[in-house]
Amino acid sequence: MKIINSSGKKKTAIARATIKEGNGIVRINKVPVEIFEPRLSRMKIMEPIEIASGFTKGLDIDVIVKGGGVIGQADAIRTAIAKGIIEWTGDTALKEAYTEYDHNLLVSDHRQKQKKNFGGPGARSKYQKSYR
Repeated sequence: MKIINSSGKKKTAIARATIKEGNGIVRINKVPVEIFEPRLSRMKIMEPIEIASGFTKGLDIDVIVKGGGVIGQADAIRTAIAKGIIEWTGDTALKEAYTEYDHNLLVSDHRQKQKKNFGGPGARSKYQKSYR
């Protein structure tokens, strides 16, 4: 039995997807994607599956995601799923379709929050000063 493991990142969210032969069930943290909330995240997660609808009929996709916020997790999940489907099929036309739709489907986003600096409450803002 063929099993593919892939991962995706966005900010501090890390998703690990396991793809294997099955009945076409997609689960995120053991919850079926059909009842996954919020709805916007569910729509983002379904994008790579809908683009590759011909290839994903007999695949079970289990995703474990940790860290980050709701949208960061959704972006990490969609990257992990897209990478896994590409690795499973080995189809270059599908890879081109993903890249044409959205480059971030195949590339993890490496940007991180900027560190807080001295002299202010955050990374760039400074405390107010008075001249009089």
